[in-house]
Amino acid sequence: MAKVAVIFWSGTGHTETMARCIVEGLNVGGAKADLFSVMDFDVGTFDSYDRFAFGCSAAGSEELESSEFEPFFTSIEGRLSGKKVALFGSYEWAGEGEGGEWMVNWVERCKAAGADVFEGKGEIAYDDPSEEAQASCKAFGERFAR
Repeated sequence: MAKVAVIFWSGTGHTETMARCIVEGLNVGGAKADLFSVMDFDVGTFDSYDRFAFGCSAAGSEELESSEFEPFFTSIEGRLSGKKVALFGSYEWAGEGEGGEWMVNWVERCKAAGADVFEGKGEIAYDDPSEEAQASCKAFGERFAR
């Protein structure tokens, strides 16, 4: 059974909704999932997890949130080599179906750090995740559990 830390930052609650759905899917898929806001995760427990799901909504000009999430992610980025990592987040700046540049950049950043990025891409949702987007997040979590 994989032990997964799901760590997120959410300014509007949309990425938190995604995180909760992913945790539900992870548990259904047979993983042991722990959910943390980025400020509540103890970096000292990093090595006790097999896999990580990181969530951050797009901020500014299609980038990771800079005051809390970016400093956290920078602090653990050097430890991602060989780790299975899933990425997710919501966006509002572009129209539906037009966003995602921050996720593409984040995936490439994780790959450059040596992470095994799940499915080679992140799970994104526009604005407040619809029922369809929430179901997609649950399925994403279930697949990541395997």
